[in-house]
Amino acid sequence: MYILGISAFYHDSASCLISNGKIIAAAQEERFTRKKHDSGFPKNSISYCLDEANIDPKKLDYIVFYEKPFLKFERLLETYLAFAPKGFKSFSASMPIWIKEKLFQKVMLINSLKEIFKNEIELEDKILFSEHHLSHAASAFYPSPFESAAVLTMDGVGEWTTTSLALGRGSELEVLKEIHFPHSLGLLYSAFTYYTGFRVNSGEYKIMGLAPYGKPVYVDAIKNNLIQINDDGSFNLNMHYFDYCTGLTMTNKNFNKLFGGPPRKPESEITQKEMDLTASIQAIAEEVVLKLAKDIQKNTNEKNLCLAGGVALNCVANGILLKEKIFENIWIQPAAGDAGGSLGAALTIWYKMLKNTRELPANPSKMNGAYLGPSYQNEEVKLLLDSCGATYHQYDKKELIELVAQQLSQEKAVGWMRGRMEFGPRALGNRSIIGDPRSPKMQKQLNLKVKYRESFRPFAPSVLREHVSNWFDLDIDSPYMLLVANVLKEKCYEMSEEDNSLFGIEKLNIPRSDIPAITHIDYSARVQTVHSETNPTYHSLINKFYEITGCPVLVNTSFNVRGEPIVCSPEDAFKCFMGTELDLLVIEDFVLLKNEQNQNLKEDYKDKYKLD
Repeated sequence: MYILGISAFYHDSASCLISNGKIIAAAQEERFTRKKHDSGFPKNSISYCLDEANIDPKKLDYIVFYEKPFLKFERLLETYLAFAPKGFKSFSASMPIWIKEKLFQKVMLINSLKEIFKNEIELEDKILFSEHHLSHAASAFYPSPFESAAVLTMDGVGEWTTTSLALGRGSELEVLKEIHFPHSLGLLYSAFTYYTGFRVNSGEYKIMGLAPYGKPVYVDAIKNNLIQINDDGSFNLNMHYFDYCTGLTMTNKNFNKLFGGPPRKPESEITQKEMDLTASIQAIAEEVVLKLAKDIQKNTNEKNLCLAGGVALNCVANGILLKEKIFENIWIQPAAGDAGGSLGAALTIWYKMLKNTRELPANPSKMNGAYLGPSYQNEEVKLLLDSCGATYHQYDKKELIELVAQQLSQEKAVGWMRGRMEFGPRALGNRSIIGDPRSPKMQKQLNLKVKYRESFRPFAPSVLREHVSNWFDLDIDSPYMLLVANVLKEKCYEMSEEDNSLFGIEKLNIPRSDIPAITHIDYSARVQTVHSETNPTYHSLINKFYEITGCPVLVNTSFNVRGEPIVCSPEDAFKCFMGTELDLLVIEDFVLLKNEQNQNLKEDYKDKYKLD
């Protein structure tokens, strides 16, 4: 039996195909359209999923959408009525679209699918709908390695729900508690994203990255005015300070008055105020997450916790949750945001509606390391490189790994594209830019000359699973780069009084460990453990680098520039290579050196994509 899951029409559209409960393929639409956070119908992603399974549309038994449009419409309508006459401008802008299109989403889905399927199948009886947070919860629990677990989902908002606490046992998944709109931890965090001058639904991870540069001096102001946090982690927001219910912005003049002025203009100078604001809202988020986790553990008595929803991508909060040892084990869905809702929706039908028996995976999870996207054969790559006019060399695997490891040890920046593309927002060693973590200049070089982004942005370490506890305060699997841990003290350097006196981002240039390129200013790192079972080639590369340097760690960041989706195809990779100051490009068994390429092929990438 084949079930196709779809998420679309808000942000991060995606699709996923499962067969008898096994995940066959999954991908975000943005990777194909090259439009970041693409919200359109995922026609390219759907076509890829069917191609990967080598089936035609007639083989699909069910097609399930990740949320219920009538419930979402109910929430929007009731919200506007509750705040009337305020919000008429927003109401008059959104309602015609809903009445014309979104309210009748089943018709939209059928028409969109017919375009892809060429009217080959009857769709009316195949289309189903899941609830938004149930889709999140299903994406977290069903692929996890646990027979039973507490499940916590947190995001902006689905239909009504913003936070849900659930219990998964075997094939059963029951929602126990919910927090409803407008009270939302995700929207509170996004309000600060907006106020500090970053893009909502895109820049939240910048808040997390900027927070260590500041001090949480606004925590009391937030608690006294914006949010009431209860002992069980439930919370209420004071809507006097927000405009997202009825307006066209996240915050309002009352919010501005509370924090001493209007929102920071995008791309303007980041001041101590922004750093302190980000530190403060991060502290609030961590407090809420910890209290929610304690409450759900008390109510379920479970030793395992699964996480999904956009807030689950806050790897700093996840790391603190792990340290608190509220649960013995934590598993986080790698595509925790709306894209992962496509997977959860499909699994909801397979287990909850069809009552199939759930079997635990032989590997750490059913996600196949999140390597669920397209891959390319050498023949395809060669044809593309020839058509581009590229100069390249082809090697066998052993020669390639030796060459690239040597180049990395000489501080070369490498674009690395091999195997199936990752599902979710993180590059995990198949669509990555990699470098030497020992280099004190690597972070700045990659940020400014390759990624074209803010210098404060930290990079993640990819570390051999068998060596993680020798370098980080961590001794569990973290394959999806969703846990933050400190670099071990014996690897760190003490900051001098002069170093500590530097302002904010200036501190970044001071090496603070044996692996400065991935060590954040608070001595933390967003760790990815690399496993030979799920990614043998990437594991072999890091191991060869370890043999050469004594360091079992590489810098890993996504293969893209700021504002660009992660590369998908060989063509995407080559264009990005020629538009940045990458030294080396690897696509499957082919290696390209920048100094050997025709300079007429150079691309201008600095202004190619809209900054996120």
